[in-house]
Amino acid sequence: MSELLWKSAKELSEALSNKEVSAVELAQAMLARADEVDPKIHAFLKRTDEIALEQAKAADERRARGETSSAFDGVPVAYKDIFCTKGVTTTMGSKILETFVPPYSATVVERCEAAGLTMLGKLNLDEFAMGSSTEWSAYGPTKNPWDLERVPGGSSGGPPALIMSGGVPWGWGTDTGGSVRQPAALCGCVGVKPTYGLVSRYGIIAFASSLDQAGPFARTVEDAAILLMLAAGHDPMDATSIPQEVPNYLDGIDAGIQGMKIGIVKEFTDTEGLQPGVKQRVDEAYTRLERLGAELVEISLPSFQYAISAYYLVAPAEASSNLARYDGVRYALRSDEGTDIVKMTSRTRDEGFGPEVKRRIMLGTYALSAGYYDAYYGKAQKTRSLIIKELDAAYEKVDLIVSPSSPDTAFKFGAKTADPLSMYLSDIFTVPVNMAGNAGISIPCGLSPDDNLPVGLQIIAKSLDEKTMFRAAHAFEQDLGFASDPGMRPQI
Repeated sequence: MSELLWKSAKELSEALSNKEVSAVELAQAMLARADEVDPKIHAFLKRTDEIALEQAKAADERRARGETSSAFDGVPVAYKDIFCTKGVTTTMGSKILETFVPPYSATVVERCEAAGLTMLGKLNLDEFAMGSSTEWSAYGPTKNPWDLERVPGGSSGGPPALIMSGGVPWGWGTDTGGSVRQPAALCGCVGVKPTYGLVSRYGIIAFASSLDQAGPFARTVEDAAILLMLAAGHDPMDATSIPQEVPNYLDGIDAGIQGMKIGIVKEFTDTEGLQPGVKQRVDEAYTRLERLGAELVEISLPSFQYAISAYYLVAPAEASSNLARYDGVRYALRSDEGTDIVKMTSRTRDEGFGPEVKRRIMLGTYALSAGYYDAYYGKAQKTRSLIIKELDAAYEKVDLIVSPSSPDTAFKFGAKTADPLSMYLSDIFTVPVNMAGNAGISIPCGLSPDDNLPVGLQIIAKSLDEKTMFRAAHAFEQDLGFASDPGMRPQI
């Protein structure tokens, strides 16, 4: 059964179809692996063993009747604890939601359940998805399976850590400024930030509503494309959901990249703070893309150098508005202290929110305050418009854009928590994609010679062109062979 732990979701689907394994056996194997590795990495905030085994039993019964919900009926999945799950605690990694049990499930969860995927549990994250290391979780940090003294990235640190420990073949996170792509890079797996509006945000607890987007993690590009297809598509419960059919991303995924024009951003080539080993592996990745038939074109996107500054005005401003609902009155935590409603609300927020969440609420409230709105938030939105305009112009010259996913490999715990700006710069390559609403993917491009830790290559596509993005990522992945090499797995 140990061989099953490292099979792709597609391979597990075939094993289920061929009756080589049952869904119950598969769920039991994954849960046993969780027993083995989770005490070391702390990926889970809530295990749902009983639900997983019930769902697996139902999947086996459907297969016996020849009535499968999808080709992936019975394949396990796990979710970042930002997705509402009916009847199952959803904490957002925060004490303020420690006892919150949603009465409904997120659309992503519902669609995966409709496809027959079995839920193993809810996974760790930086509190309210605010962070790049999963150190800000109120329930303790998740550890990187490649090196337990290092972070897995964030805010979606739980899913890639579990995936790269052999605990689940794929999972769901969210990406507001890089929270899928950056941890995917640091853990050595695939992470996708889809076009804004492609995947419903209904039932995803909000951080920054104009930036948040659900995205899949997997060990292969093909699996990531499949999981995205299972949940993407129009949802009337989300006003920002795009009313458009989702294409089959596997159609033509093997076509290669011969003749593609791929842009390299001039402003990213000499980024201060780029780890030498990361630069080396990414430069080698560019050479590999050329050898596979792509033409590399240098492009200039001057607005990208302002993206991180603009993001840290827009995102905290939206967060300060979204988090105002946690007042100790309607649901979740309520402080016993305070003689009136104002004091009670103040004490509830003080007790329930962690330091990073408080920092961003204060930043956002300040940026939106009278006399400062135009100087800060207004200018940030103008910068956002400029990023969109420049990207649109760039895609008239190139098919895709590439860059590092993260400026460094997994760093040690505590290395950046005392310096928020250093932590924020972890997302320097990923933030522009969220500001523009475009699609992006991080794929492994080898291990850094500096520390033998994974390096991620980011491929950025224009809006709703995930198909081209997956095609290029798949071609690179197949040629490199990282995902299929047993030597490219953490020894945990």
